[in-house]
Amino acid sequence: MISVKNLKKQYKETVVLDVESLEIPKSECFGLVGNNGAGKTTLFRIMLDLVRATSGNVEISGTDVSKSEEWKKTTGAYLDEHMLLSYLTADEYFETLRKIYGLSEADLQAHLDRFTELFNDEIVGKKKYIRDLSKGNLKKVGIAAALMGNPEVVFLDEPFENLDPSSQVRLKKLILREKESSQITFLISSHDLNHVTEICDRIVLLEKGKIIRDLREKAEMMRELEEYFVG
Repeated sequence: MISVKNLKKQYKETVVLDVESLEIPKSECFGLVGNNGAGKTTLFRIMLDLVRATSGNVEISGTDVSKSEEWKKTTGAYLDEHMLLSYLTADEYFETLRKIYGLSEADLQAHLDRFTELFNDEIVGKKKYIRDLSKGNLKKVGIAAALMGNPEVVFLDEPFENLDPSSQVRLKKLILREKESSQITFLISSHDLNHVTEICDRIVLLEKGKIIRDLREKAEMMRELEEYFVG
């Protein structure tokens, strides 16, 4: 599904990312963790062709992301609020995406119905500009947008950040449900070790741009991560 090979990002003399090889199969819920500056967001941005690598390549479904637009049809992402159209209301934004994806009004409603619990009656029909939403509600809009159009791969950067505890639980349930029902491959970067260990099948730990752990045993994930971060 996703293949990363000899990927390097360098600014002058400073190497901020150096990933020799990474393979992520279809339907895996993949977690990416590390301290600030570890290279998590840089890796996601290169994988989404938002930043060009110094060398190496990323393929999604066999397509080099830097050489084709085809993969974008099956890829969703929410990295930060800059990916949203802040001058629209949430309803206007979802309507704009509906037209872009060629969905019917019924399709859009069916999609938004999947987020009823997460939205908690705070998003749809509120006539509030996206720029005026709370950080948590911005996140909810972005996640719903990332999952529109039946993507096969979804990137989420710090999805639990700024969400209240109830919304965090609802989001975990939603991700697990979507993974099971739609076979979506999720890539989730997060500082929240509890949440990522609960929902992810595998967790990769980055340090100074390099992969230093690739954890696949559920029973050992939290222990190894706590050992690394806490000592």
